[in-house]
Amino acid sequence: MGEFQKMIIYFYVIGVVSSVQQIPWLSCQFTDERVSLNNEGHIETQLIHREAMVQFGQKGDAPVNPHAITFLITVSKLDLQRSIEGVEAEDLECEVRRYSTKGIHVRWPALGAEGYNYWFTCILRHRKEQFIVTAFLRQPSDQTPPGQQDFHSWPAIADREVLTTTVAMFLKSETPSAKVRLLSQPKLHCQFSIDHRGPNVTVEWHWQSRGERKKLFSYNSRSGEIHGSGVGRKALAGGDASYTLPVTKMSSEGSYICSVSVNPLFATMDLNLHIEESPRVSLNVGPTLVLEEGKEHKVVCLAENYYPLDVEILWREQDPAASGQRVGAPLPRELKNILFSSHKHNQDQTYTLSAFFYLKASLKSSGKQFSCSVSHPSLRVPIKKSFILQVEEATSPMFYLAVTLVLISLLGVLIVMLLYLNSTKRRSNKPY
Repeated sequence: MGEFQKMIIYFYVIGVVSSVQQIPWLSCQFTDERVSLNNEGHIETQLIHREAMVQFGQKGDAPVNPHAITFLITVSKLDLQRSIEGVEAEDLECEVRRYSTKGIHVRWPALGAEGYNYWFTCILRHRKEQFIVTAFLRQPSDQTPPGQQDFHSWPAIADREVLTTTVAMFLKSETPSAKVRLLSQPKLHCQFSIDHRGPNVTVEWHWQSRGERKKLFSYNSRSGEIHGSGVGRKALAGGDASYTLPVTKMSSEGSYICSVSVNPLFATMDLNLHIEESPRVSLNVGPTLVLEEGKEHKVVCLAENYYPLDVEILWREQDPAASGQRVGAPLPRELKNILFSSHKHNQDQTYTLSAFFYLKASLKSSGKQFSCSVSHPSLRVPIKKSFILQVEEATSPMFYLAVTLVLISLLGVLIVMLLYLNSTKRRSNKPY
């Protein structure tokens, strides 16, 4: 490969990399904790919400906002900034909290982690639920480990203080809220990264709903033991703890908790699974309904096999010629005389509902379009079913009387002709 071609490839790669947007800093809420003992000797925790910034850079960088607490995240083996690239800062919610190791004091086996560490969690949520990240920030200290729970000796943090940290571990999911159909096998994403090799990692999955909790899967890297299914051993070696569900049913709904622990850190992430089934919509009439003026017909719109229960059915009336107009067309008129059946609970735990009305045919309604619109959380746009009403003029009683007289007359003529033919036949058969 020539030097010119190498230069073209180099500048192309640089252009692609630079085109990926990276967020240099984020405005965050720091939830500080003030821990004390009350008169009865019980621990009380007061939460204090403070203005803070998460800033990516090098040790010694000046804070972007000198009036706020700055958590300066310096370069480590884990790139938290890259895990959120390609999104706008306005799309992220950021919260930083202190993290207690619950009295566990172990050396963190990473470069520059010789002494005692203060820990913080940084939680980044996408406002449209595209992902969630929980990162553990390590702040090195020259202090010796306290002989008690760490929250008793947390140092105060000044309003304009800069805390230099590195990312020691983070957990990310791109399915914080999953909506799936019945009889599917969805995968719940859970990815973890740790800043040193060979950690003793424990990965677990739990399901929880309505006070019930059940362990689905567990793995320990040191023993190699696996209990349960749904997560691949090879995937775990690369930090992928994603869980594949068995075929879903209604009882699959709930919170799925992915937890990863490396002493003294324990990270959990709640992923919510929702079952959604779209309704099947039908009418009890065809595309055109023909009625005689004055006649009445029950028209039913049926929404079947949907879940969850939230469904809306509307009937509207409109001139079909007006529906094609973009400007100046009259809006469809919502019908008010609608009756609803009770919600039917099907065997597969889905629901069925019907909305009906009694349509009395009139000539002025002839040619009108009647539409049933069904809205449901599983649908991006409502399902619409329509029919056109054609009304025929009612036949007057005189018409029926005239028809009856004509038929009687024809019947009389027929009888006379039959009698005549019969008598003629008899005469012709007489011997001479």
